[in-house]
Amino acid sequence: MAESIYPPTLNGVFDAPLNARYDPVRLTSDHIVPIFELPLARKLLGHDASDSEALAKISKSEISYTSFVADQARAALQTPRDDLTSEQMQSQLLHIGLAALFSFLQSNVTGPPLHFNSADVVFTPSLRSDIATLRAVRAKIIRDLSVDGEAAYKLTPNPELFSIAKALLVDASNEGAVPAKTARVRVNFLHQKMLSEVTSTLQDEIYKDLDGLAKADLDTEERSHFLLERAIINTHHGFDGKARADLDQASQIRNFEFALTGKLGKRTKFQDRDISQLVVLAKSADETPKSTDPSGPKNLDLNDDTLLEAISFADKKLTTVSDELPAGLQSIDPNDQPILNPVDSAILLAMASAITNTSPENGLTREETQPYAARVLEGGSSNWQIYTEALLVRSRVEGFRSRTVERSVLQMQALVDQVIADTATDDSAAQQPSSDPTTFLPRPEKSESAPAADRLEYIWLMNFSTRWSLEAELAKRWVELGGLRTALEIYERLQMWAEAALCYAATEREAKARSVVRRQLYEAKGPNEDDENELFEGPERSTLPADAPRLFCILGDIEKDEKLYERAWDISGQRYARAQRSLARHYLGLTPPELEKAEAAYRRGLHVNRLNESSWFALGCVQLELQRFEDAMESFTRTVQLDDTDAEGWSNLAVATLRSKDPEPSQDEEIDESTGEKIVKEVDPHKRKRDALAALLRAAQLKHTEVRIWDNVLTVAASIPPPATPFRDVVTAQKRVIELVGEKKGEKCIDLPILSVLVDFLVTAFEYESLRIQTDDGPVVRTGTIPGQIISLVDNNVVPLITHSSALWLLVARVEMFRNRPSRALDAHEKAWRATIAASAQGAFQMGDEKPWMAVVRATEKLVRDGYARYGPMDHEEQKAEGDAEADMVMRDWRFKARSAVRGIMGKGKEFWEDSEGWELLKELQTEVTGN
Repeated sequence: MAESIYPPTLNGVFDAPLNARYDPVRLTSDHIVPIFELPLARKLLGHDASDSEALAKISKSEISYTSFVADQARAALQTPRDDLTSEQMQSQLLHIGLAALFSFLQSNVTGPPLHFNSADVVFTPSLRSDIATLRAVRAKIIRDLSVDGEAAYKLTPNPELFSIAKALLVDASNEGAVPAKTARVRVNFLHQKMLSEVTSTLQDEIYKDLDGLAKADLDTEERSHFLLERAIINTHHGFDGKARADLDQASQIRNFEFALTGKLGKRTKFQDRDISQLVVLAKSADETPKSTDPSGPKNLDLNDDTLLEAISFADKKLTTVSDELPAGLQSIDPNDQPILNPVDSAILLAMASAITNTSPENGLTREETQPYAARVLEGGSSNWQIYTEALLVRSRVEGFRSRTVERSVLQMQALVDQVIADTATDDSAAQQPSSDPTTFLPRPEKSESAPAADRLEYIWLMNFSTRWSLEAELAKRWVELGGLRTALEIYERLQMWAEAALCYAATEREAKARSVVRRQLYEAKGPNEDDENELFEGPERSTLPADAPRLFCILGDIEKDEKLYERAWDISGQRYARAQRSLARHYLGLTPPELEKAEAAYRRGLHVNRLNESSWFALGCVQLELQRFEDAMESFTRTVQLDDTDAEGWSNLAVATLRSKDPEPSQDEEIDESTGEKIVKEVDPHKRKRDALAALLRAAQLKHTEVRIWDNVLTVAASIPPPATPFRDVVTAQKRVIELVGEKKGEKCIDLPILSVLVDFLVTAFEYESLRIQTDDGPVVRTGTIPGQIISLVDNNVVPLITHSSALWLLVARVEMFRNRPSRALDAHEKAWRATIAASAQGAFQMGDEKPWMAVVRATEKLVRDGYARYGPMDHEEQKAEGDAEADMVMRDWRFKARSAVRGIMGKGKEFWEDSEGWELLKELQTEVTGN
């Protein structure tokens, strides 16, 4: 066997072939420094005397250290070596990059502290000869991480480690093997998370590699890990629907069973009875033994005088919220659930994030999210980092309830303290705040820790946060609680000036916010920059900060100056899409709004970032105002393609579709392949309305309680003329409108013309041969058919609401006669007549108004001729159904009833209307019913 070319401590580290696994081999801290001491690594990092010229340029910030390492790697790949084959060269480059990547994560995300000084290991003596040079080199590295105008945190610790990972695993990587693609995705995603906003450039690169990995030949475990990791990435980019689909698939592959269900239990100390509580029941396919000492930071107690520490579930049968429980979960005791496999725990945490990551303040969302985190925390976790993530998810959810907000903040403070302590460094030139953070809790104990290998093992399966973003999140929580001073201390210590300015602006201290921002962008006018009254209205600084585009936009929001947005756009190289979005909103806020300029600004922003769903939506709204309906259709189509759950996007797409031009009448020709003959197909003349209806139905599905959307569904569906009318959608929409606002609006929520069309269709237009059972009493319509649904709508929804509408009662009469129920039809006619009398009596009989008088006369005429005279002599349906030989009439004294109705109206109207047209019609009716 040939002697290994690697040092003894690295034997076995490089054994895995490049295309063998989805997950690149894991490196422990014992491997890191030896890897950086490999001859190839020292060559790449500049420890070769021949690279002195390039190193001098790096020390002067003329070139970036990242580009230097990438160039060195490309040159190495093109230069044959006697001691390394091409495959070995690729393997070493991959592992050097991974060593840097894991070290960066350890020092910025997970801890514990690195056991080596990264600057001493990575940089040559010339680059770390003095603190000023080292800080300048690191500042250049961080500045060069800016993408599309979005900057990385300027005090990022140990940025040289990420620089190496970026150079070797992304910039110099063109390898198509699975480990190389996986590493490239992870580095780019970490880079994305280090920026203040999502950028389309990185997003395109990430999803390009994800598409390649999705087609790779992975085994079951690798596939489930890939799907979970892709779900995390989808959630970060706002694609919650795609994330949920990936998580469901990963669960199926792993045979992981879980369900959100309901269980009777007590949540407070004073409950005297059990009520339904949400709980997640979950069980891993492989049994994980329970740990007596949970691995993770301290889980703080709630210590509330009302709420229990955890829900106490009753020992009763579960009541499921949605589907029936899987068989494997039915025997689980909610009070004592088995510990989960770490990957399954990560699935639950990812599911909590994917429920919705846009509206955490939504109460329903919080109630659905909290049980997922609680399930992971129950009984502890076998992995330190996953338990930490579960505590963080729970603290985010609990921050919106008065009873749990205290633990929420304290738990997050404890996690921040833990991360800060575990990512501390002895580097005197570290890019980190010099002052210690404020804390209200004891420092974490050494026992509350775990080795780096355990913390990093599942790091890519979690939506982890960097130390500075976690501190910023804590500061934001303090702002929400009114702890402005504490929040500002955090922001100022972190030198997050943009966040500090936003904090001031949110508390109506715009002058201070303006001063904070201008200090970063402009020179002082006076000699003393520390003067509290200095407004920084001097010239623009010669060297602007990396996040200058964002700062200019914030200043533009404060000063309402469009030139500041344009400046942000220019200094970003016309890549900072937020500048154009802000500029568009500025134009829309003017009086009158400048719609043309706003549209142009949104288009420029979307040219940079075409995956910004909110920009497409806003552009579509502007185009609707400009009556550019075809363009609006395109914009809203892109909106719903990016977010299929955007109900407003679907609704507006329907509006744009309806208002767009009708297609020209035409015929499509197709060739029959079997005969070669031309087949002429007519183009659907109602296609535009059908497309709009489909969009509205999707919107209604997403916002089931939005009456405006259902009303639009009703209108559009009914606007398609028979026989093409989608009557089923019409019935569903009218029923839903009644359910939503019937109690408040009564009969006014019923669309009378549309209901009339439904009744006409029921009575005269439908073919009943296959949908009715013919009896002696008439057709009995089968339930579930369109006629059956119309009848159900009238019986169950319309009739209970009718109070004053005679027209509705007349429609009911038509339906009853169709069902061969003449007594009920006559009863409806009488109610219609009384409704007209009640509505018109004052004007007709007291004020002498002819219009209500004629309404009363016409109603009386309809009652007599269409009601009494038609239905009165008919056989009563109930007696006829019982088989009586001589069935009684519906109304034997119908003539008397009719005569009484006419006489009553004539008696009331004699004073005003004797000898009028209506009076003569009443006399004619009187003659008909008396026979005289």
